[in-house]
Amino acid sequence: MRRIRHVLMVINYQKDIGTIMQQEISEYLKQRGIACSTYGYQDGDSLPVIEDVDLAISLGGDGTVLYCARLIQHLGIPILAVNLGTFGFITEITREEWKNAFEAYEQGHLGVSYRVMLRVTVERDHKHVFSAHGLNDSVVNASGLSRVVNLQLRINNTFLGDFRSDGVIIATPTGSTAYSLAAGGPIVHTDMDALILTPICPFTLSIRPLIISGNDVIHIEVVPRQRTALNLSVDGQEMFSLMEGDLITLEKSHSRAMLIESDQRNFYEVVRSKLKWSGG
Repeated sequence: MRRIRHVLMVINYQKDIGTIMQQEISEYLKQRGIACSTYGYQDGDSLPVIEDVDLAISLGGDGTVLYCARLIQHLGIPILAVNLGTFGFITEITREEWKNAFEAYEQGHLGVSYRVMLRVTVERDHKHVFSAHGLNDSVVNASGLSRVVNLQLRINNTFLGDFRSDGVIIATPTGSTAYSLAAGGPIVHTDMDALILTPICPFTLSIRPLIISGNDVIHIEVVPRQRTALNLSVDGQEMFSLMEGDLITLEKSHSRAMLIESDQRNFYEVVRSKLKWSGG
């Protein structure tokens, strides 16, 4: 048995069902004598001081889970990700299944998937000017009309090359089925300890996606004489404007996103369903 005394609910109120689900879950937890705190999706950049939280419940879609994972990455608690629409790549548990999943986890029948998270920092003139964590990916691309950007990439201390492209995506295995996949990157099982480097529309066709060890560190330098302004995004939710000479460091975070696994479907079933694989 896992003892749950205090639950944090992170809710996407933009979904009509969000308030209804909040009331349903709050009433259930109250009857069980379990304390509950609520936090709205995109209410702010930091979590109010909450002590002794044992579990987070994410109510929304995949975007809500990404937000929740960044919000609580320092707490080291599992997330019960409940999708308020159809199940997503990350939110495998539907709104009809939440109670059974909660009780099955409490009784020790459901495991936890420990997901690699990214740590992203930007150094400018030898000073750290930006830092963030992400569960899906981090993207460097153009913000102006001219799409092609020039980036110099290194992995650890090894020069990888000067990339001319529309940008580059650094994804985790969890994020391999998101923007990276749309840009031609590989699907990587969420349990793997790896990072994926995917160029966006590279000027040279020989530049291909690359899967690297989770222990590797990626350095991206914004070289001078760019034709456009550049942006850095984390999980598509945090944005930062880059300047020439900026050095971006991307590496595996010390924190991991702990997602409670569904007993109704696994990673391969989700991929098959969402990508509509049918064989034949």
